[in-house]
Amino acid sequence: MNEILKLKPTRVFYYFNEICKVPRPSKKEEKIVEWLMETGQKMGLATKRDKIGNVLISKPATKGKENVTPIIFQSHVDMVCEKNNDTQFDFDKDAIIPYIDGEWLRAKGTTLGADDGIGMAIALAILESSEIEHGPIEALFTVDEETGLSGAFALGAGFMKGKMLLNLDSEDEGEFFIGCAGGKDTVATLDCEYEDKIPEGSVAYKIYVKGLQGGHSGDDINKGRGNAVKLLNRILWNGYQLFDLRIADIKAGNLRNAIAREGYAYITLPEENVSQFESFLKLMNKTFRQEFFVTDPDVVVSYEKAAMPAKILQEFLIIDIINSLYVCPHGVLAMSQDIPDFVETSTNLASIKMEDDKITITTSQRSSVESRKETAVEKVVATFSMIGADVSVGDGYPGWTPNPNSEVLKVLVNAYQNVFHKEPAVKAIHAGLECGLFSEKYPSLDMVSYGPTLRGVHSPDEKLLIDTVQKCWDLTVEFLKILK
Repeated sequence: MNEILKLKPTRVFYYFNEICKVPRPSKKEEKIVEWLMETGQKMGLATKRDKIGNVLISKPATKGKENVTPIIFQSHVDMVCEKNNDTQFDFDKDAIIPYIDGEWLRAKGTTLGADDGIGMAIALAILESSEIEHGPIEALFTVDEETGLSGAFALGAGFMKGKMLLNLDSEDEGEFFIGCAGGKDTVATLDCEYEDKIPEGSVAYKIYVKGLQGGHSGDDINKGRGNAVKLLNRILWNGYQLFDLRIADIKAGNLRNAIAREGYAYITLPEENVSQFESFLKLMNKTFRQEFFVTDPDVVVSYEKAAMPAKILQEFLIIDIINSLYVCPHGVLAMSQDIPDFVETSTNLASIKMEDDKITITTSQRSSVESRKETAVEKVVATFSMIGADVSVGDGYPGWTPNPNSEVLKVLVNAYQNVFHKEPAVKAIHAGLECGLFSEKYPSLDMVSYGPTLRGVHSPDEKLLIDTVQKCWDLTVEFLKILK
């Protein structure tokens, strides 16, 4: 028997295991949407989807609870698809294989997808249960949360009927979130321009930066972790100054909402500089390990000799790239002035890629203050405009304004006190949640976000603290029991 299926709550982990079998990359959610439609219909519940793919499954109240406030359980269906470079895995076809690692649930070499697969599983177990007393329930499953919140943007005003919404997409058990930052993506693009020939007497290397933790660009941006784009660029910037280094190819980071964990550069340099260059790389490896000995103790700079590339970028373009990446802001830009230890504004230098003779640099900005978010965007735009890049800014998404007098919050806090005999923490979160968009479509909707404990989300280090799933389940059942 699959050891995952022995975990409790049994039906929550059953559904999570089933969800892991269904590929669900962002913008490619057709299979999971179809599976949800089939699952809702097999339960005998009213099940529908809208044009973009959001699914709503509705369950009537149990006898005597018909007049209880209607509740919406909400989670997103897509997952961040990150893997280690040495892991063979096709997110479009392969099933995630979860495994138990002590008190945690993980996946080998890839993201686990508990963000937000575990939220989906909790909602489905509630819908299935015949033992829980509850009022009218809807479960909303939205598409494309991770790469643009497209599902929440496209949600129609009359699609759901509930008055209170429980967002199951938070990552710290015992903490309830009532507000979040808004965000935008800013992308710079340059045309590749190449030298007529590679200088004679050149040799080629591939340089790698690996072993960084990475993480969520909202939740983990204040933890001082290394950024592979930044660290790799430090090597290239100094390598150009000291050793006449040239760039043939560069790739670091991947997704806009993940801190870059690894990257490589394919470079050339004069053969007479090889010995000093290799000594420099060893020094940078030592330097990075000293700088990040707490947050990223496994960071590694490695290198290998390579075949001569067919072409290298023109020198002026190399200078523009390495200078702009060096000055491009990354990390926390401002802390909140009224919420202790809360990140107000940040920016993530997410990735650089060379594809189809284009260089693409992707960043994302977040803030709970709209004007500060725009200022962060403008800093990034200015950085890459100075080198003549084509810079585009996405539409972004709004923040969610905290309501400390929320009725759903009061009931959830009471339920937590009943079950655990202590107070939960009530917070705002720097990561983006779909609640800000829901409040635009449903202005009277009362919302709170919670969930079991996750760590390392948006990276292959993602893990789910197993016993917090039971705690989250017990809290949810108590909430439904006491809701008037």
